Amino acid sequence: MAQSILHMYFNLLKKIDQLSYITVCASMGLMAFTVSMQVVLRYFFSHSMDSADELSRLFFVWTIFLAIPHGLKYGSHVGIDFLFDKFSLGIKKVLTRAFSLAIILLLIVVLYTSSKIAYQKWDELMPTLNFSASFYYVAIIICVFHCILHLIPIFQKGGIVFKN
Repeated sequence: MAQSILHMYFNLLKKIDQLSYITVCASMGLMAFTVSMQVVLRYFFSHSMDSADELSRLFFVWTIFLAIPHGLKYGSHVGIDFLFDKFSLGIKKVLTRAFSLAIILLLIVVLYTSSKIAYQKWDELMPTLNFSASFYYVAIIICVFHCILHLIPIFQKGGIVFKN
């Protein structure tokens, strides 16, 4: 029974990862396209898109926050592990669980704060786009949920679960 639930969890997480990966690629492509169009319009036609800066910044923020869980998944974020590597496997597992729990608790604080700000700013529009200013915070909220989903199996195992 537990293996079946675990299998379903990893399948769901894999689908979320795939959707996130596609969204990151699309966001990066749209960001590059927006900046390229702005350059072409500005230098060849002496015209500028009013929303290009804000739109490219929005794509950049979404790209970064949706990509963070993918680095967390493989343990590939920048870290200082010269002391960590000197411990035995048992101590490494305990420390990994402690760090994972601490990160989850911090992410819950970030989730609460970003949700609160997103709610407060929902009616505020971006200056050049007809979008809510909360869209920046929605990316953070999605990132936090996705990170927590990856931290749960890391906490349970006491080490990196996914192979790159």
